[in-house]
Amino acid sequence: MYKQPLAYRMRPKNIDDIIGQEHLVGQGKIIDRMVKANQLSSMILFGPPGTGKTSMAFAFAETAGLPSKTLNAVTDKKKDMEIVVEQAKMQGQTVLILDEVHRLDKAKQDFLLPHLENNLLTLIGCTTSNPYHSINPAIRSRCHLFELHGLTFENVKTALHRAIEDATNGYGEKHVHMDEDALEHFAIAANGDLRAALNGLELAVSSTPPDASEQIKITLDIAEECMQKKSFTHDKDGDAHYDVLSAFQKSIRGSDADAALHYLGRLIEAGDLDSIARRLVVIAYEDIGLASPQAGPRAVSAVQAAERLGFPEARIPLADIVVELALSPKSNTAYKALDAALTDIRNGKSGDIPAHLKDAHYAGANKLGRGNDYQYPHNYPGAWVKQQYLPDTIKNRQYYAPKDTGKFESALKQVYERVKKD
Repeated sequence: MYKQPLAYRMRPKNIDDIIGQEHLVGQGKIIDRMVKANQLSSMILFGPPGTGKTSMAFAFAETAGLPSKTLNAVTDKKKDMEIVVEQAKMQGQTVLILDEVHRLDKAKQDFLLPHLENNLLTLIGCTTSNPYHSINPAIRSRCHLFELHGLTFENVKTALHRAIEDATNGYGEKHVHMDEDALEHFAIAANGDLRAALNGLELAVSSTPPDASEQIKITLDIAEECMQKKSFTHDKDGDAHYDVLSAFQKSIRGSDADAALHYLGRLIEAGDLDSIARRLVVIAYEDIGLASPQAGPRAVSAVQAAERLGFPEARIPLADIVVELALSPKSNTAYKALDAALTDIRNGKSGDIPAHLKDAHYAGANKLGRGNDYQYPHNYPGAWVKQQYLPDTIKNRQYYAPKDTGKFESALKQVYERVKKD
């Protein structure tokens, strides 16, 4: 009999054992209420790899006291689904846990639909893809959609501690001692993928002989080898990681391409593609903005290429876009203008919309004075005519303060100043 992997053995047995995803399974949250009220409904769980989608599905079925069966939408045939249905007819309501649910073909889908509708089968589909883009509407409309978040550093550490201490499914009887920096490296290098962290721990324990006192000692060197990633400085709360992200953005904002590449390298060594991707898109719109409007779409394109390639090749489009953003002209005028407008709104400085701008597409609008004096700009030279758009109370307010940063915003500045002057 083969030994099941540690990640499989450590799967939660009920909903209370689940680590992370408090927005769904925390006390009183939607799935917690659903399961504990014995009202388990069909759902699709989607999110990054290693967040515990399939494990959660098992835990839901166990907590609800329902029989379950796991299939894969790609490798299992329609006949396998027919067997599950026949078993369900004898056992009663059954949970069908379907991995790669976004790959469900039409024949399998058509077979499943009536059994979902009469609640013989409760489908829990698991996928890393966005269900709004990848799952057929007929299935999607019959399921609740729940997004799982990547596990945090602390979530992964909690799971590792549990695996080390669990005498039944983990290593509680093996006298494993792990250095704190080794534990932190497993948690950081996994980048939210609990399966990867547990696989690394399993390799470390199985490949490290016990010492004279029968203790298995896991050091940082062993952790680095087992995770195939070098450690770089993080404190126990992960603050140093956010320091690197902050330095990364500030170096790009300050047009220092060399420093930006250095901090990008640190983030790549940590394997944190998600944080790199998010930060680059934010930078393109926050720090470059209207000075070079194509920076945003180009950053998104580079990020998509990096995500498709994965490391190590992902470093290539990332390097390109980091140098481009660092050396692009900078402007934060647009979002700063919006922030100023939001400040007014939140402080009660709004006022009534001018009557000529109000909706006039209904009977009786004319009698109410809605839209009567509106001047359609396209009927005038240059598609512009002077008229009031802001409410009376703030009609002279100016939020946008353009800069001469790059050809695009310089052109916008000329138009803005001419309009305001006229």
